[in-house]
Amino acid sequence: MKAMNVQEAEKRLKDLRAQITRHAHQYYVLDDPLISDGEYDQLFRELLDLEEQFPDLVTPDSPSLRVGGEPLAAFAEAEHAVPMLSLDNVFNAQELKDFEEKIQRYLQATTQPTYLAEPKLDGLAVELIYENGLLVQGSTRGNGLVGENITAQLQTVQSIPLRLVAQEGQEDIAIPEKLVVRGEVFLPRKGFLQLNEQRAKQGEALFANPRNAAAGSLRQLDPKVTASRPLRFYVYGVGDTAPAPCADLEQLFSWLGQLGFPVNSLIKFCSTLAEVEEQYQHLQAIRHELEYEIDGMVIKVADFALQQRLGNTTRAPRWATAWKFPATQATTVMTGVDFQVGRTGAITPVAILEPVAVEGVIVRRATLHNQDEIERKGLKIGDTVLIQRAGDVIPEIVKPIIEQRSGAEQPIPFPSQCPVCTSPLQRPEGEAVTRCINLHCPAQQLQRMIYFVGKAGLDIDGFGKKNVEQLLEVGLIREIPDIFRLRKEQLAVLDGWGEKSAEKLLLAIDEAKHPTLARFIGALGIRYVGEMTSELLTRHFSSLDALLAAEKEDLLAVEGIGEQAAMSLTEYFSNSENRKMIETLLGLGLTIETTVQGNSENNPLEGAIFLFTGTLSQMSRNEAKQLVKDRGGRVVSGLSKQVTHLVAGEKAGSKLKKAQELGVTVVGEEEFLGIVGRG
Repeated sequence: MKAMNVQEAEKRLKDLRAQITRHAHQYYVLDDPLISDGEYDQLFRELLDLEEQFPDLVTPDSPSLRVGGEPLAAFAEAEHAVPMLSLDNVFNAQELKDFEEKIQRYLQATTQPTYLAEPKLDGLAVELIYENGLLVQGSTRGNGLVGENITAQLQTVQSIPLRLVAQEGQEDIAIPEKLVVRGEVFLPRKGFLQLNEQRAKQGEALFANPRNAAAGSLRQLDPKVTASRPLRFYVYGVGDTAPAPCADLEQLFSWLGQLGFPVNSLIKFCSTLAEVEEQYQHLQAIRHELEYEIDGMVIKVADFALQQRLGNTTRAPRWATAWKFPATQATTVMTGVDFQVGRTGAITPVAILEPVAVEGVIVRRATLHNQDEIERKGLKIGDTVLIQRAGDVIPEIVKPIIEQRSGAEQPIPFPSQCPVCTSPLQRPEGEAVTRCINLHCPAQQLQRMIYFVGKAGLDIDGFGKKNVEQLLEVGLIREIPDIFRLRKEQLAVLDGWGEKSAEKLLLAIDEAKHPTLARFIGALGIRYVGEMTSELLTRHFSSLDALLAAEKEDLLAVEGIGEQAAMSLTEYFSNSENRKMIETLLGLGLTIETTVQGNSENNPLEGAIFLFTGTLSQMSRNEAKQLVKDRGGRVVSGLSKQVTHLVAGEKAGSKLKKAQELGVTVVGEEEFLGIVGRG
């Protein structure tokens, strides 16, 4: 990755966060992923690398701080006392060695840990809570902190014990007063094929793969439907090792098996990395012979004492990682290309493929990204192309197979007019993306509305893409302000609606009428203006009126605002139609919550510049940074004379000594909490 300055990094981070948030939502909430695991992993790794280089650009809700997706509203919420974290990934033997070296550096030891190597099942992670041996609650992983209570559904899975009973010959095993168990629910290949055959006969949509089928089965409100599906369960751990009379994972799995939990027979304990690699190769070789799908192998430090010393990051344990299998490839013919129009007018080419089965999934479409990517790969309509499912999920075109060309292939004609509104397209110099510049383009209007009500916008609960499309189709909304003109009697008569649905949406719309200035700016969907830029603007401009009155030079004076964002803001706010839309929104009752700049009550740390070093014991560093920012202060990553406070946690590094030499005020964690009013 080439070196970036702050402005370039800010722009790229904004784009990465938007993409990752969107795709995490598609994967974890909708069970409808749009990109491959490989592409997602690449985006996430780039985000982590950039945020490590530019820690001041880390936002409070960056995907790097999150554990994952979001719970569906259809089920009651279930909190996880111990978070169900994600796993970091390795992709080759060298990265596996790097994983072990990090462990040894962290432990400051050269001892060789024992590892557990287990198949990475392609199913749905669940948590089971037992009290006095009885299953009292079952839930999905959700976002890692809060999942969905699906107890009734999980009770129908035959391999999940409803009551813990010591197995024959193990009658002396004591049943713990409380036990939290975690594992994977999955659908075997045979059951998946039978289910899809049955759905085909009934004229129902087919499941794309066994994972989607398992997730869809567990998310049935009627447990009888779940009971009709041949779901299986394997245990892979516990939420808290305290109730288990075990020192390591080997003892734990033996104990769990004695209590009646199904334990995967393919787990293996390895004393060296060479054994771990050998097991990986073995699983890769036999994966297609198994009765269920796996997409890699999970590697865990087996010793619980070492696990406790290693601890976790905010999203993943340091003592475990996942080694995914390489992408699966196939060939097919690209029969055509569709061109889609995005929120900012970006034209995205999408390849139309002759249907081909890749690992049991029928692939029909794949993104081509942009014109440069098409030219770089030398793709033509009619080409036989090599496609892969990186991470065994979503397809991408790797390359055309030149040797199979017949001469009848045709160049891909990139349109000069918008495929939706027929307006001329433009491609600014130095950019890879071609755009429709007609603000009235129906496709852009649709995407802008979806963005405005979505997570990155006003976050109106229950107002999803399908709702927006339906309301546009029936003519109830034509522009963003129409959202706040909707009435109960209009919504209640629509297909799939009713009075309760209408009331629920209108209540959510009403609750969204008081956004912060930063959220409102972000919801407008202005190009180059994401969450971070919106936050920077609100620290400089005390109100929407002040921002609307700003000239380009005023915007450039804001630290962190670059030329592109300043130009985009100036163009947006100078457009009379955009100004009119904002005025209309305010007239419909939208009120913007603002902060008063320069007020010591609201911004007691205004003018203060903080730098953090070492480990904090009572909160994460990002939480501490947010406390400073919320009180008007700034946080930087480099030490200089301008820093007013160095907050030194445990194991403070060289910055502490340098700060003392520069005369910078050094405070401990307790003193810091007092400064921010949390002591």
